[in-house]
Amino acid sequence: MGLLDSFERGLERAVNGAFAKTFKSGLQPVEITSALRRELDTRASVVSRDRILVPNKFTVRLSRADYDRMTAIGPALIDELTGLVQQHATAQRYSFSGGISIKLSPDDKLSQGMIEIESVNVKGTVAWTPVVDIDGRRHPLTKSRTIIGRGSEADITVNDTGTSRKHVEILWDGARAQVNDLGSTNGSKLNGQPVSKAPLEPESVIEIGRTRIVFRVLAQSADVDQFSDLRIDEGWEK
Repeated sequence: MGLLDSFERGLERAVNGAFAKTFKSGLQPVEITSALRRELDTRASVVSRDRILVPNKFTVRLSRADYDRMTAIGPALIDELTGLVQQHATAQRYSFSGGISIKLSPDDKLSQGMIEIESVNVKGTVAWTPVVDIDGRRHPLTKSRTIIGRGSEADITVNDTGTSRKHVEILWDGARAQVNDLGSTNGSKLNGQPVSKAPLEPESVIEIGRTRIVFRVLAQSADVDQFSDLRIDEGWEK
């Protein structure tokens, strides 16, 4: 499955069907992904045998009509674009000098359907931002301990009778994550395997009842308020 297929699946999770109908004309979100990938490939610079440096700050200029449609999606679109830029860079063994920043900007000089991209290398630090995607909704994990279950006392409530009121918790220490089953009736799975306690890596899938939870980390540039990559120490425990 290609990166564009991954983008379309991610966008489908982020955008409801009624809004998606507006993309029948004008610029398609997947075209922005293609343009960003081309920008990485054409601007890649070989620094050494093991290091190919690419830009990490992007300004995507769009016509006013296209800009209004894209920004109506909200942060989910930028999240998906950032993740796919990161995936493409990983596949091509590209390196960034800091967190990835993608900004959409209106340009009245551009006709509908046109894209212009400006990119630069910006050195900076990265702040990790964990999120979970559940049933098409993205939930930022803003606390060091987040409880997920069907009870009102859970931090994230799921509408699933197969889950316990407090089913699992996700711990986050600012760089690493862990998932713990909270003694649930039906148990939990991590990437298809039963789990009681385990380190939680980006793109891991937690299953509780009929609910599928995808854990992701958006590595936000601390300097420009955007995103990049993460490494996990599997030895971390509660």
